Amino acid sequence: MPWTRDQLAERAAKELQDGFYVNLGIGIPTLVANYIPAGMTVTLQSENGMLGMGPFPYAGEEDADLINAGKQTITELDETSYFSSADSFAMIRGGHINLSILGAMEVAENGDIANWMIPGKLVKGMGGAMDLVAGVKRVVVVMEHANKHGQSKVLKACTLPLTGTRVVERIITDLCVFDVKKDGSGLELIELAPGVALDEVEAKTEAAFTVSPALKTAA
Repeated sequence: MPWTRDQLAERAAKELQDGFYVNLGIGIPTLVANYIPAGMTVTLQSENGMLGMGPFPYAGEEDADLINAGKQTITELDETSYFSSADSFAMIRGGHINLSILGAMEVAENGDIANWMIPGKLVKGMGGAMDLVAGVKRVVVVMEHANKHGQSKVLKACTLPLTGTRVVERIITDLCVFDVKKDGSGLELIELAPGVALDEVEAKTEAAFTVSPALKTAA
C-alpha cells in the first residue's frame, strides 16, 4: 500500500541530521516536525521570523498569534528566537539552512520544481519557495505521486510555472523515493513503499528513471 501522509512525513524525517537547521514547507512537510528522532537536535526555521519552532499545540491550547509561514498555529521552545522576516530570508539566502523539505505540484526528472501557482487558480502566493530552493543547501520534495486526476506529478518537464531549476536532490512520494542524478540524465529509483511494485511506479511515472542496484523496499 502507498504511504499515508503521516508515513510520508515519517520517511522524510529520515533526511534530518543532528544539528541541522531545517525549513519545512506547507502541507505534508509540516508533519515532519512530529517525527524528529528522539535525541536528535533539529532547529526549525520559518520565513515569518521564527527560529526554533515547537510541536503543534493540543486542541484548546492554540495561540492565534503564534503561527508558522503556512498560518498554522505552533508552539515555542525555551530556545525559540524571533526576528524580522528580512532577517529570516537573510538566513535562507545566505546559505545558513541545511535542508528544506517542500511540497510540490510537479517535479521534473532534471530537478526542476513547480510548487507556487496554477494559472487561473487562486493560490496563497509563492511565499518563500523561490528563496528556499535557491539558498538552502539541500532540497527534498515530499508529495503524492499523482494528482487528483491520476496524472503523474513526476514528469519529464514541468508544465506549471517553475519555482526553481535543477534544485531538487530527492523526491519522496507515496509510492517510492527517487534521487535526481547529478549529471541531469534523469532519476534513480532507490526505495519502494511497502507493498508497492516496480511496475506500478513505472506505470505512474512520466519521467525517465533507472533502478538502483541497491533498490530496497521500506519496512
